[in-house]
Amino acid sequence: MRTSTRGSRRLMALAAAAALTTGLLAGCAEDSDDGSSNEGGGNGGGGKTTLTIGTFGVFGYKQAGLYDEYMKLHPDINIKENVTTRTDVYWPKTLTRLQAGSGTDDIQAIEVGNITEAVQTQADKFVDLGKDVDKSQWLDWKNAQATTQDGKLIGLGTDVGPMAICYRKDLFQKAGLETDRTKLAEQWKGDWSKYVDVGKEYMKKAPKGTKFVDSASSVYNAALGGASERYYDKEGNVVWDKSQGVKDSWDAAMEVATSDMSAKLKQFDKPWDQGYANGTFATVACPAWMIGYIQEKSGEAGKGKWDVAAAPTAANWGGSFVGVPTASKHQKEAVELAKWLTAPEQQAKVFAKQASFPSTPSAYSTLKPATDTTAYFADAPITEIFAESAKTIPVQYFGVKDQPINTALTDIGILQVEQKGKSPEEGWDAATNEIKDVLGQ
Repeated sequence: MRTSTRGSRRLMALAAAAALTTGLLAGCAEDSDDGSSNEGGGNGGGGKTTLTIGTFGVFGYKQAGLYDEYMKLHPDINIKENVTTRTDVYWPKTLTRLQAGSGTDDIQAIEVGNITEAVQTQADKFVDLGKDVDKSQWLDWKNAQATTQDGKLIGLGTDVGPMAICYRKDLFQKAGLETDRTKLAEQWKGDWSKYVDVGKEYMKKAPKGTKFVDSASSVYNAALGGASERYYDKEGNVVWDKSQGVKDSWDAAMEVATSDMSAKLKQFDKPWDQGYANGTFATVACPAWMIGYIQEKSGEAGKGKWDVAAAPTAANWGGSFVGVPTASKHQKEAVELAKWLTAPEQQAKVFAKQASFPSTPSAYSTLKPATDTTAYFADAPITEIFAESAKTIPVQYFGVKDQPINTALTDIGILQVEQKGKSPEEGWDAATNEIKDVLGQ
């Protein structure tokens, strides 16, 4: 899941990612008919080897000056970035080219919501990067997501989306609740149902016109982001209807959906954006990339009022990888560039530019948020909170139909309860019927 402070929409998966799996990052280039454009760090020619990089949204490499830096270090290399601003276009287009064995870029970005499909169905189309890198540089669970059952590493981790809770401490104070971030985190530590309990207390004296949380789906996705068991097991079997992680996340979401604590807003829709500016809700599940989004949407009125506390459980929402297709005519050079772009030093530079949180733990001690960002969030130790979450996130197994299953549960099941007044059983049944269609059952 990735974003920038300009945050345009991406389709969400939790997850994954995934989550908003469609670009939460605003594309910097204008769309063509297929939503793609070319952005290079310089001109080719003169006998140079041109390496192309296919990305979606804004990865920050060009913006952080990394292409220019690499080309200065390697005068024989020219880099050309092919950006597809619509991620619902990017992956299907990439799949078609992978399967055809031609037309791919030398390096292809892979969103977390698509990594399992790439691992399970396209592994032979990617170079095994595990032979060329020190895998200990990356978080273990991040490597696991891009590793096949026989040990092939098809992607190097870029960013991750470790979770926190962003909250309006001014609204908490008015509601008579704890405002200290450390004490607050202790109140809901270990269980998302405890977070919901804080919400119940908030609503007893909630400032007029405010709710505790933006949506029940937000709670569901955040809770599921910390569950070791989601919709698939590690063998790739569909287990969504038996998953303890799904059950616990659904139960927490239903407590919210059947109460008065939700603002009932759909994330990344315009009313949700306006909710930040208007102070409509007091808390939001907050992966690292959400920091910039909140700062932009809440505006000057929110400065110093927002704070950040550790989430009930370590969780992830978002992140990506870069892989080298076997169809690349410059595999060796592409592998070297992919390694360099995802090294801790470069991930730290991207973080400094746009707050994409690194998947390389050795970079964490060097991360420094912008001064205006820390001031905006009441001088919260943002990097420490997110780093602690990132290091303890469990390995999660995603499946080919992960995204549509998640969408069925959130946009159909939870929505039926939260916005249409259906019972939790009716919401579950509606989601089940949709999931059976998705799975062809």
